[in-house]
Amino acid sequence: MSFPLNPRGVWTVLAWCGAVLYPAVVQVTFMSGGSGFQQLDVLATSVLTLLVLGMAPRRPLSMFTVLLVAWTCALVEMQIGTVLLLLVLLVDVGLGFVASLRSRPVSLGAAAVAAAVQAGLTAAFLNADVSLLAALLLAVVVAWTAGNSVRSRRTHADELRVRETERAVAEERLRIARELHDMVAHSVGIIAIQAGVGGRVIETQPAEARKALAAIEATSRDTLASLRRMLTGLRKEGALGPAPGLDDLDRLAAATCDAGVRVDVRRTGTRRPVPSDVDLCAYRVVQEALTNVVRHADVRACRVTVGYRDDRVEIEIEDEGSGGVVGAGFGIVGMRERVALLRGELTAGPRPGGGFRVAARIPA
Repeated sequence: MSFPLNPRGVWTVLAWCGAVLYPAVVQVTFMSGGSGFQQLDVLATSVLTLLVLGMAPRRPLSMFTVLLVAWTCALVEMQIGTVLLLLVLLVDVGLGFVASLRSRPVSLGAAAVAAAVQAGLTAAFLNADVSLLAALLLAVVVAWTAGNSVRSRRTHADELRVRETERAVAEERLRIARELHDMVAHSVGIIAIQAGVGGRVIETQPAEARKALAAIEATSRDTLASLRRMLTGLRKEGALGPAPGLDDLDRLAAATCDAGVRVDVRRTGTRRPVPSDVDLCAYRVVQEALTNVVRHADVRACRVTVGYRDDRVEIEIEDEGSGGVVGAGFGIVGMRERVALLRGELTAGPRPGGGFRVAARIPA
């Protein structure tokens, strides 16, 4: 019966075997002196050194400890400059990994141990002067600083990713809030008006009451379909249909007419396809503006003008009612946010001759 091999597990076993054998192999290498086995010993030491360094990503402290112990024993066995150089080089490399992968207190402790061991061994066995001890201390400082810089940059990058994720989540929540507001507010406004009309004429004008109920049913079905499409898209199961756009303005005008406000839709310029985000944004601006007309303007008619230009789409909604509202609720705020996300401009306010005007310019 055979078992599948886990490459990561095999590598871990090899690394630990190398770590266990490493101090002994290093000792044998420098004890063998000039015997015929020296080349084989050097090769074994080199291979095991690579295995021990391979422990750095997961166990930097273990790797650092093995290197420090092995080369300390080697310098005790053979007090020569070459061994000291290898000790400083490998131990400081290990210190750099510790500083890059572990917290600052832990890496500072490792740096203090490395500096103390290197300085103590050098003073005890090689009769080093002050300049050599200073060079050893400088090498430790450089190794720790390099590793700590890597850790700091990685931590900063992680913080930036977290902030970017939080910003993306906040933007998505605002987008969903705008979609729900624009979709539901318009439909509920029409339903409320039609329900009021039906309630008033149900006994005296049954035909008008049935017409109001039919408008309520149609608006409710459209709203449910839009909500279902939105929820399906959020669950990433695929959309049930295309998002509304400028081609749906006639249908929107008909629904608004059912609520008692006739909408005159005009188009200027050469009609052409526009990007989907611009198409949806323009539709939502018109939808929200018409919702405000139905709720606040107290008029029977309004105008919607869509202008197709070479580099933009211009939208204008005007009425001659009581002036509408400015700064109340989230409707105009939502329109501004939608248009601003596409680097466009939106103005909304009373007209000089009376009434209210909403105008948007969206690059396309």
